[in-house]
Amino acid sequence: MIAQLTTNERQFAMVMLIVLAVAGLVLAAAGRDDLLGGQGLLIFLVGLGGIFGIISKYYSPEPTEARFAYYYDDPTKAGIVIAMVWAVIGMFVGDWVAWQLVYPDLAFDAAWSSFGRLRPVHTTSVIFGFGGNALIATSLYVLQRTSRARLPDQLSPWFVLFGYNLFCLLAVTGYMMGITQSKEYAEPEWYADIWLVIVWVVYFAIYMRTLARRKEPHIYVANWYYMAFILVVAILHIVNNLAVPVSFGHAKSYSSFSGVQDAMTQWWYGHNAVAFFLTAGFLGMMYYYLPKRANRPIFSYRLSIISFWGITFFYMWAGSHHLHYTALPHWVQTLGMTFSVMLLVPSWASAANALLTLNGAWDKVRDDATLRFMMVAAVFYGLSTFEGSFMAIRTVNALSHYTDWTVGHVHAGALGWVAMITFGAIYASVPWLWKREGMYSAQLVEVHFWLAVAGTIVYVFSMWNSGIIQGLMWRTYNESGTLAYSFIESVVAMRPYYIARAIGGLLFLIGAIVGCYNIWMTIRTAPQVAREPVSNAPDSVLVGTPALQPGE
Repeated sequence: MIAQLTTNERQFAMVMLIVLAVAGLVLAAAGRDDLLGGQGLLIFLVGLGGIFGIISKYYSPEPTEARFAYYYDDPTKAGIVIAMVWAVIGMFVGDWVAWQLVYPDLAFDAAWSSFGRLRPVHTTSVIFGFGGNALIATSLYVLQRTSRARLPDQLSPWFVLFGYNLFCLLAVTGYMMGITQSKEYAEPEWYADIWLVIVWVVYFAIYMRTLARRKEPHIYVANWYYMAFILVVAILHIVNNLAVPVSFGHAKSYSSFSGVQDAMTQWWYGHNAVAFFLTAGFLGMMYYYLPKRANRPIFSYRLSIISFWGITFFYMWAGSHHLHYTALPHWVQTLGMTFSVMLLVPSWASAANALLTLNGAWDKVRDDATLRFMMVAAVFYGLSTFEGSFMAIRTVNALSHYTDWTVGHVHAGALGWVAMITFGAIYASVPWLWKREGMYSAQLVEVHFWLAVAGTIVYVFSMWNSGIIQGLMWRTYNESGTLAYSFIESVVAMRPYYIARAIGGLLFLIGAIVGCYNIWMTIRTAPQVAREPVSNAPDSVLVGTPALQPGE
C-alpha cells in the first residue's frame, strides 16, 4: 500500500499520522477520566503504528506513471477483507447477547459484558463495520468501472478506509467502557463524531473528483444511490450529533436538543440512517452487481431513476412514525405514517426492477449461489419495505411497538436484504479483483447461502411470533378491567422464541465464517496477473445500450 504512494503522498501521510498521534496523546494526557484517557491512548497507538509503517517503506521506489492506465482496486480489496472481519466479530457478539437473553449468566460479572454494552457493539460492528466497509469498497469499484476513470489519487482512499475503521474501533471500545451519548441509537462521543465528519468529507470528495474525470457522459444509477448515501448520511450525522462537550478533558457531552425535539431529531436520524445507509447504499450495490452477475440489462433504467427520487423524497418525512402515542404532535405522527405508506411504491419499484431483470436468467439463479444471494436479497427488500409501511400505520403500531416484532422486522432487512446483497456482491467481486475464474469452492458458497437463508428464516419467524404474543399479552385485560398478565409473565413466555432466535443467529454466523474461509482461500490461490486497464470497455450490459450512451 505505502509503496504505491508518491513521495509527496508519503510525506503528507506522515504529517497526518503525526497530527493524529499528537491528538491522541493530548487526549490521553488531558483526559480527566480514565475513559477519555483510554480512547486517547488508542488513537495515539494507531497513529504511531501508521508512522512506523510509513517509515518502513518511505524510500521505496516512486510509482511509475503507468499506474494511471489501470484501475486502483487495492483499497477495494482491503475493504472487502476488513468487512468480512467485522461481519464475524459483529455476528459473534450479536449471537452472544441473544444467548444472554436465554441464559443471563453469560454476562459474567464484568460490566463490559453486559447486554446494555454489548448490544451497541453488535449493531455498530455489523451495520458500520461490515456494512460500511462493504459500501466503501464496492462504491470505489463501481465508481471506476461505470465512469471509466481511475480514482484521483492513491492516498485519500486509504485515508477514508483506515480513518473510517478507526472511528468504528473507537465506537465499539467506547461502548464496552460505557462511553455513549445515551440515545436510542447508541452514539460514540464528540471526538469520534468530529473524526468521522473529516473522513466522510474526504470520501464525498473522492466520489465527486472521480466523476468529474469520468470518460462516460452518463452517471449510472448505482452512483446516484451511492452519492445519496454519502451526502445524506453526512447531514444526518452532523445534525443528530450536535453536542457541547463538558470540557476538552471529559468524554461526556450534552446534546443540543432535549425533550420531544430530541426524540424527533433522533428518529429523523434513525429512520433516515435506515433509508440512506441501509437502503440507498445497498440499492447502489444491487443496481450494479445483480445485472452484471446475471449478464442481463437492468429491466427498466427509467424505473430505477423514478424509484430513486421517490425513495429520496419520501423517506425524509417518515421518521416520526416511530413516535406514535407520544408527546409528538398528532399531525406530525400522521405525516410520518402517510409518507411511510406512500414509500411502499418506490421501494417495491426497486425490488420489482431487480427481480424482473432476472427474466431470462432464472437458470443462472438456479445454478449460481452468488446470484441467488442477490435474488433473495431483492425478495427480502420487498418484504421488509411492505412490513415497514404496514407497521407504520398507527393501529398496527399500537400492537407492534416496543415488542420483538420490531426486532424481527429489523433483522428481516438486516439479514435478508443488507447481508444477502453484500455477500452476493463480495462473492462476485473477489474473483474479479483477484483474477480468478470463480471462488475457491462453489460448494462452500452454496453452504453459506443455505445457512444464511435458514438462519434468517428461523430468526425472523421466531421474532414475529414472540412480538405478536408480547403485544397481545400486554393489552389483554381480565373481567375486572386489570391486566391479565404481568410483565414478567410475558418475559417468561418469550424464552422458547429467544432460544430459536439465538439458534438462527448462530446459523448465520457459521455461514459468515464459511464465507471468510472461502474468500481467504480464493485470495491465497490467486495468480499474479496484470491490473485491469481503465481503457477497457465499460459495463454497458448494465443498461443494454452502446458504450458511449449507457443510460439513454
